[in-house]
Amino acid sequence: MEDIKTPYNSVLSIAGSDSGGCAGIQADIKSISACGAYAATVITATTAQNTTGVTDIHAIPISHIEKQLESVLSDIQFGAIKIGMLHSCEVIKIVKEKLAVYELKNIVLDPVMVTTSGHKLITDDAIECLKKLLPHVSLITPNIPEAELLIDEKINEKNMEVAVKKIGELYETSVLLKGGHLTVDSNEMTDVFYLRTTGKVTIINNPKVITNNTHGTGCSLSSSIATFLSLGESMDSAIVKGCDYVNKAIAAGKYKILGKGNGPINHFGI
Repeated sequence: MEDIKTPYNSVLSIAGSDSGGCAGIQADIKSISACGAYAATVITATTAQNTTGVTDIHAIPISHIEKQLESVLSDIQFGAIKIGMLHSCEVIKIVKEKLAVYELKNIVLDPVMVTTSGHKLITDDAIECLKKLLPHVSLITPNIPEAELLIDEKINEKNMEVAVKKIGELYETSVLLKGGHLTVDSNEMTDVFYLRTTGKVTIINNPKVITNNTHGTGCSLSSSIATFLSLGESMDSAIVKGCDYVNKAIAAGKYKILGKGNGPINHFGI
């Protein structure tokens, strides 16, 4: 009997590199692999980073980012694309251009703009350029500070549903609003998903895990959702499975130790 060849379910991550391995490209590769797909990458920047913080950032030249994009996109068929931090208008422009040329689908964008402490990670110009990219993707996954920046309003547990709809309609895309930054006295974590094609809002609750090992959760969540989309799941199903995967990976890494600061989730410990 002749062997039957089957293609990999592949996901492309376009993001920065974290030398500590907790976030960025490294977290994406782990999440994509753990959830059952093949990971390819386009690196937009490298960082000197560990569990305690970032000490240096090196931007990859635009011409090299373009060559990376053309190299993988001209050769590999991707079932989904995950986009992480795009640090300048020039990077955003070339990524947007290539997304259109190759008519890519299932694009999940983690709009990395603000740190947990509320400091902006990219310039105001880059933020405005990023906003123009949002209508061209399938899903965005902002945390509370990033969502507030997108609509210039404060968000709390009472207005999350209103906010997620507003973001979705303003930027013409589906939205997963992550509730991890809310200081709510509850045993549950609440995320809110707005599916723009139907107008449906879904509340997603998972057990709250008390731990400092949450470095890279946003990267891991967006890349796991992209993976489930590449495996043929609907957007609703991919969202629920991605949130469940990350929640379990956080729990699995609760008692692990890496470095002197905030450690990663345990991608393969679920």
